[in-house]
Amino acid sequence: MITSLANPEIIDKYKIAATIANGAMAHVASLAQPGASITDLCQSGDDYIRAEVEKVCQKQKRILKGVAFPTSISVNNTVANFNPLRGDPVIQLQEGDVVKIDLGAHVDGIISQIGHTVVATGAPQEPITGRKADVICAAHFAGECALRLCRPGNKASVVTKAIRDVANVFQCNPVEGFHSFAMDRYKIEGEKSIPNCDEEDEDGKKPEDITFEENEVYCIDILMSTGEGIAKEGAAKTSIYRKTESMYQLKMKASRFVINEAATKYKQLPFTLRALEDEKRGRLGVVECLKSGLLQDYPVVYEKEGEYVAQFKFTVLLLPNSIQKLNAYNLPYVQSQYNITEPALTSILQMGLKRTSNSKKKKKKKKKATTPAADAMDTE
Repeated sequence: MITSLANPEIIDKYKIAATIANGAMAHVASLAQPGASITDLCQSGDDYIRAEVEKVCQKQKRILKGVAFPTSISVNNTVANFNPLRGDPVIQLQEGDVVKIDLGAHVDGIISQIGHTVVATGAPQEPITGRKADVICAAHFAGECALRLCRPGNKASVVTKAIRDVANVFQCNPVEGFHSFAMDRYKIEGEKSIPNCDEEDEDGKKPEDITFEENEVYCIDILMSTGEGIAKEGAAKTSIYRKTESMYQLKMKASRFVINEAATKYKQLPFTLRALEDEKRGRLGVVECLKSGLLQDYPVVYEKEGEYVAQFKFTVLLLPNSIQKLNAYNLPYVQSQYNITEPALTSILQMGLKRTSNSKKKKKKKKKATTPAADAMDTE
């Protein structure tokens, strides 16, 4: 199957998946009120996606479609991946909680992901202020800068720098260890990635500074913190996993049950143990699967107590003539004490999403050889 954006059918599937993911986000966000159970919200988001995908591509009965990333609800200093299982302690949202909703949908392995931050409040007409507002604004504007800088020919380091620059304006920090990834069919983490902040591995090496190309798809994932931006695992147990490409002869029957269901229903997409046919066997079987490298886990990670973390996440298509953002939802009503006034950042935010294709550039140069800047990028 040709999964390039040069294939119009693939673009259509991205847009269908995005419509479903956006609808799921609106559904979950509307329920994220004080007193709501986080477990119920996670289940509701996944149920919404499954119900909606069944309405599309009905003539193609054999194609897989469904949840591309399990609905996660991470509150306040919880950074990501909080997806409680049945039987776990019930946690309810409280007034003023900063709530990060993260989810994804796919149609035939073509993925759209969206992450958004809302504030649980019984008084939505009242503006959110203080550090909550600062971190939400930082994540939002960093995402908008990243969107405009994901242009063919640009480097990932340009995006990472802009994220850091926006964070500095709002006196926040990008969360370490998180990346925005290129995506492909059934793959939410491709070989190309954009670090959320400057980082080095254990040997002091920086990640490859990739170059954006036409017809690529990226999931831009911005995570900002009012704290130091260092995420650590806490007491909450991991419940989200995805199958890797590794091979291993499993010994336990429960382990084979997990890996077989993952391969059949999800391929290499993340899934929650709650979605397995037998959650109890799933809890038992993942242990050997993890040790053997057949599964990758998505641990629940936290900032320091008392800090706030905000997230904005969306799918972007790098088309020959434009950059298309597929996901959006209403921003919370916030008023930060800071404003972006730096010329470099305001210039980025003023850039349009249309661009001039290489073929058009060449034609312009040939017809008007003496016209200066004929190949300038469109920033309308």
